[in-house]
Amino acid sequence: SEAGLVAITSPMVGTFYSAANPDSPAFVSAGGTGSPDTTVCLIEAMKVYNEIKAEVAGTIERVLVQNGQAVEYGQKMFLVKPA
Repeated sequence: SEAGLVAITSPMVGTFYSAANPDSPAFVSAGGTGSPDTTVCLIEAMKVYNEIKAEVAGTIERVLVQNGQAVEYGQKMFLVKPA
């Protein structure tokens, strides 16, 4: 159930990356907390890597996409329980 959870959605079409590079840990994971300024992922569009911010404070409840997966505009990527 998504009741009470806030979705972080993709602001563009591109490729989702959970970390800055393959050797780095993920920016966030389920159970982790963050602030509105926390980087949650990168989306690569036309060879440009865009940092996506959480824009909400709280706990990451679910990660809905996998590293390297294509995402669409408005697609839910994370579900956050607001603080």
